[in-house]
Amino acid sequence: MSETLAASMTFDLPEELQMLREAAEQFAERVVAPTAADRDREHRFPEVEFKRAGEAGFTGVLVPEAYGGSGMGNLANVILVEEISRACASVGVTLSVHNSLVTSPVKRHGTEEQKQAYLPRLATGEWLGAYALSEAGAGSDAAALTCKAVPDGDDWILNGPKLWITSGTHANLVVVFARAPEGVTAFLVESTSDGFSVGKVEQKVGIRSSSTVEILLDDVRVPGNRVLGVVGKGLSVAFDTLDGGRVGIAAQAIGIARAAFDASRKYASEREQFGKPISRFQGIQWKLARMSTDIEAAQLLTYRAAALRDEDRPHTLQASQAKLFASTMANRVADEAVQIHGGAGYTTEFPVERYFRDARITEIYEGTTEVQHLVIARQILGR
Repeated sequence: MSETLAASMTFDLPEELQMLREAAEQFAERVVAPTAADRDREHRFPEVEFKRAGEAGFTGVLVPEAYGGSGMGNLANVILVEEISRACASVGVTLSVHNSLVTSPVKRHGTEEQKQAYLPRLATGEWLGAYALSEAGAGSDAAALTCKAVPDGDDWILNGPKLWITSGTHANLVVVFARAPEGVTAFLVESTSDGFSVGKVEQKVGIRSSSTVEILLDDVRVPGNRVLGVVGKGLSVAFDTLDGGRVGIAAQAIGIARAAFDASRKYASEREQFGKPISRFQGIQWKLARMSTDIEAAQLLTYRAAALRDEDRPHTLQASQAKLFASTMANRVADEAVQIHGGAGYTTEFPVERYFRDARITEIYEGTTEVQHLVIARQILGR
């Protein structure tokens, strides 16, 4: 993506990105949407849908061509996650975590040996990735983590629980952050390792087709060549990765909001009260106008942050701004969607109740709304 595009924000997207959007939209309609409601109700992981996404090339958009991906970049990933999330936010976040929080740090911080070992399998969707930073006492305060990494010869022994791990039930490769004697360090841990197990499975309000679990590490032996980045410098890996992850969650939030808006516009045009469609009433019109405007604003913020990351320019501020605005916007839009639907919106007969539930998490994971305020304030004040 050119520097001119990131700076001007005209966003006449290149043809390859327009084609990707069309492909993602068709995939969402044909593969993801038909199973979304059932998977949500049954709390069923989108295993089939993820494999199909891999076959479509969606799991390799951040992986260079040399390792089996398309190397299309972060703006491509944003477009992809946005379109998929319109159909199902659970599949959207599964792809976002896989791409933004796993393939991206391996590409950006991994050794050549690590890239050759993992990127081809991640690019095709043969392997699914997960990201393990949070703990019971280290949520927003990532530096407070207590999971331990102790050296043992050329290897490391990892011990401790990790919480809120998206896709933890099905992941093959997990980026784990643990405290070594030199400081927090990132490790590439295969889920088949002895001592690696899944603990508590969270029962969530929304994104119920995405698994969120506790990961237990009990004397897990990790070879020294699976340290991601530099020993003791894991937080720099974590924060760089989260910049990309926040852009991905902003895209998920936009997708949810677009789905809620589309459903509201359709319902308002069909639902009649006092002898005419409710879309003829100014109160409804103004709701739709604000919803549409907020979605457009969130898209521009998010696309700009993604373009800056593709150009390897500073983007921590822009990533947090995009995540803050898009996530709060998605919750406003989903709330208005339920209101426009009235009593019908509070039933499972219409999908807006699912959008309402799914939107809420976007203000919590990949950094809460409060954390985004802190990050933005520090960036603009130079602290």
